[in-house]
Amino acid sequence: MFTGLIEQIGTVKSIKDKNGGKILEIEASFCDELKIKDSVAINGACQSVTEKTSKTFSVFTMRESLLRTNLKSLKAGEPVNLERAMLVNSRLDGHIVQGHIDGCARFMGKTNDGEAGIFEFEYDTKYIVEKGSVAINGVSLTVSDVRENSFCVALIPQTLENTNLKYLKKGDFVNIENDIFAKYIEKFLSAKNNKASRLSEEFLRENGF
Repeated sequence: MFTGLIEQIGTVKSIKDKNGGKILEIEASFCDELKIKDSVAINGACQSVTEKTSKTFSVFTMRESLLRTNLKSLKAGEPVNLERAMLVNSRLDGHIVQGHIDGCARFMGKTNDGEAGIFEFEYDTKYIVEKGSVAINGVSLTVSDVRENSFCVALIPQTLENTNLKYLKKGDFVNIENDIFAKYIEKFLSAKNNKASRLSEEFLRENGF
């Protein structure tokens, strides 16, 4: 479980192919505090530490994760957002982020609104709600506008300075994790509607239709 508050921007040191997946070696300042099997969100995708040194840690990213995330396109030297799993006794200052990426969105561009930057992303907005939460590359953000096939978020200077979103170029892809509550509500309503449909069919059969 994560909060969506990025601890630091790490750097990809090396990438190696292995059994259909990739071994990612990441440079970070908190490596001395890590243990093997610890969870670290890399661009919002939860990964388990498999190896570590005093300056780097490695994870094995399996094929499924590569297919669903922008980790497949990482290159050595590239910056990545990092967050370690939250502690039970810590404040939840962002929102509940599982580290399970739902898909990738394409960055469409940025406009300025005073000191804030308005970032627009092309994405299926089924689970995107205005003023709701979304995690972009692991960053907890509030949706400022929802359009037919895109949505916008407003980023303050502090967020830009401390995340890799400041490096985005038009056409770049970012990882998206939809709000977990939106997904649960959709699942609940879908099950409820299906139950109502079954009851209706049963009623019709019992009455000779």
